[in-house]
Amino acid sequence: MVQRSTVKAIGVISGTSMDGIDVSIVETDGDTIVKPGPGRTFSYADDLRRRLQELIAEPARAQSEPLDDLDQAVTDAHIESIRRFMNEAGIAPADVSLIGFHGQTVYHRPEIRFTRQLGVGARVARELGIDTVSRFRHADVASGGEGAPFVPLYHRALASDLAQPVMILNLGGVGNVTYIDGDVVIAFDTGPASALLDDFVLRRRRLAFDENGQLAASGVVDEQLVAEFMRNPYFDRPAPKSLDRQDFHARAKGVEALSDENGAATLAAFTVESVIASLRHVPRPPQRWLVTGGGRRNAHFMKRLHERLAVSVDPVEAVGWDGDFLEAQAFGYLAVRSTQGLPLSLPTTTGVPHPMPGGELHRAA
Repeated sequence: MVQRSTVKAIGVISGTSMDGIDVSIVETDGDTIVKPGPGRTFSYADDLRRRLQELIAEPARAQSEPLDDLDQAVTDAHIESIRRFMNEAGIAPADVSLIGFHGQTVYHRPEIRFTRQLGVGARVARELGIDTVSRFRHADVASGGEGAPFVPLYHRALASDLAQPVMILNLGGVGNVTYIDGDVVIAFDTGPASALLDDFVLRRRRLAFDENGQLAASGVVDEQLVAEFMRNPYFDRPAPKSLDRQDFHARAKGVEALSDENGAATLAAFTVESVIASLRHVPRPPQRWLVTGGGRRNAHFMKRLHERLAVSVDPVEAVGWDGDFLEAQAFGYLAVRSTQGLPLSLPTTTGVPHPMPGGELHRAA
């Protein structure tokens, strides 16, 4: 067995919900040794968030336009977030070997072998004086992989001492799962998570999200609409598979005829049923579900998942993980793997033809 020394790496990502830039640090050998550190979340400026939301709503722009101004603005926002994190956490630049810079996904279409994350890794390395790995997903997508989800190998490292099979469910803008049973790792996007519900309550109530699921819990589910949504062929597609944040929006317009409460209840039920459908694509039912992402704080989601799955459904904090910063930590971990030429994705996690290394290294000097 190869013995690798550990290094400290900062990971930084803004997810599809764009609710903030997450920064965290992990000490790792890029394999089985993982020591997560603290993390922080920093908000985008309102104007930048608005511009990003407008861009995501116009896929043609996100695919084809240069977007130099936005590229620089996103990069600068991440640089400032990393600086603030290091200052607040008392981390000296000399103590950090790498930055894993994911950037902001604005367009993801693996079926045409295209993915776009705004952010310039070379600028991060130059401004902060720390070697930086970026463009994590591009080699995967170029080789025919789904390019997502990209956290499963970090989940595997963290879950090595847990009873298995275990399912890690991430409820972000889009839902995704990692199934772990020894050497078997299967991952895929399950369907909409918070994105549809967040956008609905923003339109109806001018709220960023349905706090604690209170609006959804107060409504009545339109079961016919949920059944219609679940007839989407995506749910029967074999894993691995992935989604763009906007993929279900056009098909979910039926909720517009419902009240605020019933619309929220129906969209929440759709998310829960899409999670249940993930069991079609794993070898054995998991003994336990561990939930990360913002959706783990939605009491209505958690209650309904527990009722429908009939096994333990717990936030990842129940096993000592920090659900706010798993993804940020993962990109620090993957940055280390990238510099060692180790795979970042597997045929069973993204559908690549073979275990796939990736990422681009930008030297500080």
